[in-house]
Amino acid sequence: MAINFDLSGKVALVTGANTGIGQAIAVALAQAGADVALAGRSEPADTLAGIAAAGRRGLDIRADLSTIAPVAGIVDDTVAALGRIDILVNNAGIIRRADLPVFSEEDWDAVVDTNLKTLFFLSQAAARPMAAQGAGKIVNIASLLSFQGGIRVPSYAAAKSGVAGVTKAMANELAPQGVQVNAIAPGYIATNNTAALQADETRDRQIRERIPTGRWGRPEDIAGAAVFLASPASDYVTGQILVVDGGWLAR
Repeated sequence: MAINFDLSGKVALVTGANTGIGQAIAVALAQAGADVALAGRSEPADTLAGIAAAGRRGLDIRADLSTIAPVAGIVDDTVAALGRIDILVNNAGIIRRADLPVFSEEDWDAVVDTNLKTLFFLSQAAARPMAAQGAGKIVNIASLLSFQGGIRVPSYAAAKSGVAGVTKAMANELAPQGVQVNAIAPGYIATNNTAALQADETRDRQIRERIPTGRWGRPEDIAGAAVFLASPASDYVTGQILVVDGGWLAR
């Protein structure tokens, strides 16, 4: 029997897809056959162009994901415009860096609310129509800091550890309804969020020396994993955290 990575006729919703990992995932889902809604604060013009180039429909939904206020509307808008929702990729996230003794409550709440609270409640909203149709895929973007503590990023480490935990919790409850929930934990990927690390010659060298493949990851390195987890090929995979890190954790 052929392995099925085809997403023709499916509708995906991807958050934070104007650049970087989210953009690569959204375009890859379109190339696999899905129509794709994009939710975020910034205009995703390049992403929409990539979706159109793949011959699929794209939808721009402007939403501030720092609170859960827009989550129901995002799902409703996706279904109203594209007819259904089969795939949710929770990619939107922020990071705040400061030394532990001075890390602020504001920075804690901003990161945990965006990266964990909104992720859960958007998943909850999307899971309702998925469960009703008896099928769906939720893919959360976790992190190496779902497994490690990091430095100067306590709220990010807490949120991404929470993403790993809530992925498993949702997987347990939604499996009987035919909905699989998994996460991808990217390693060090060259994006806007890691620009400061890439610009620091010492940290850049230390990071590359630790990675067995010897290079930073690229957003498209994550896209293939997302297509797998969004496709029928992964129907018996749920509650997993797929690490895509060039071997970092194995070192």
